[in-house]
Amino acid sequence: MFDFANSGYTTVVITAIFNAYFVAVVANNEEWGTLAWTMALAVSYAMIMVTGPLLGAYADAHAAKKRLLLLTTAGCVVFTAMLSLVGPGDLWLAVALIILTNFFFGSGENLIAAFLPELAAGEALGTISGWGWSLGYIGGLVSLGCSLAYVTWAQGQELQAAQFVPVTMLITAALFAVSSIPTFVYLKERALPQARGAGRGAAHEALSRLVQTLSHVRHYRDLGTFLACLVFYQAGIQAVITLAAIYAQQAMGFSTGDTMLLVLVVNVTAAGGAFAFGSVQDRIGHVPTVALTLVGWMAMVLIAWKADDSAMFWLAANIAGLCLGASQSAGRALVGYFSPGARRAEFFGLWGLAVKLSSILGPVTYGLVTWISRGDHRLAMLITGAYFLVGLIILAGVDVRRGRRAALAEPPASGMGG
Repeated sequence: MFDFANSGYTTVVITAIFNAYFVAVVANNEEWGTLAWTMALAVSYAMIMVTGPLLGAYADAHAAKKRLLLLTTAGCVVFTAMLSLVGPGDLWLAVALIILTNFFFGSGENLIAAFLPELAAGEALGTISGWGWSLGYIGGLVSLGCSLAYVTWAQGQELQAAQFVPVTMLITAALFAVSSIPTFVYLKERALPQARGAGRGAAHEALSRLVQTLSHVRHYRDLGTFLACLVFYQAGIQAVITLAAIYAQQAMGFSTGDTMLLVLVVNVTAAGGAFAFGSVQDRIGHVPTVALTLVGWMAMVLIAWKADDSAMFWLAANIAGLCLGASQSAGRALVGYFSPGARRAEFFGLWGLAVKLSSILGPVTYGLVTWISRGDHRLAMLITGAYFLVGLIILAGVDVRRGRRAALAEPPASGMGG
């Protein structure tokens, strides 16, 4: 249900509406608009990279995942609602609010992912993760559908984007708040506190646990290899997610309504992909599933790059949706499969670290290419697509059985110095 709740934020704010609004209205279609958008996101992801592992370590030590999740949810909801205050030319307000909303969203994403191994046995991680991602895309559909209904009405009243886009931010924030209630009412914190203390002592303790985890990286060779793979292929995925609407409008000439309809349909495809591949990956294996989706991503990039009409672009977008649901679900499940039982939140903090690094790498690459090439979005799409190929090459070095054995044979804490 939390996947359902928080997906409206990424769908409406990051993927479908506010990103294009930022470039076209807030930045007034300046050549640096796309780069400014990607740099704002990069700052928020850098903040999550610094705090994520420490937050995870603290959550493990004090069984505080649920309490911290409530805090991050409230932050994302409040600052998303404040995006309704952003109008034409309000560049710095928009940048500040995007940094804050995305920071709280990403921090909460790490925390909810750490609950996964508590809710499913190792053999069923893929299935349960797939259910979560599938419900997430349905949640994105609900938020986007409500926003699209309002935008359609507003355009019928001859309102401009500066008048109707802010209202969609309020819709998104409200749906996030309401849909997250079941999580905080019913989800149980099954982990037990492993340490006592608060304030500076707790922070020092969390840092010590993180240092200990990093010192044991040699025991988790396959987790490390997969996280490196994930950095590269997620760089391509994050570029597509954060710049899809911008590409559709700037390169393909789509209107706001056309773009929202496209993303809505793609969410249906993504939900199907996450649900179907959740079971598939438990049957054929996590690595073959990820490899299959990376091939699909490369095909999508080539089709989008060559697309000269809306039909080809619709095909590319739906291939992206199918691969998106599958690759996100498989990646999260594999990290859970490789994670030692006592350090789940901590290891998912490392997963979040890798994802956030990719979230800087991919979109900023795209933004820099469009800025240097004076607005060539097709070239930017082609170049960022190379990240999928690099990820596929690194994936060949992952041994799932060896990685699982390492997780089950976690070194004792006293082995830190040895």
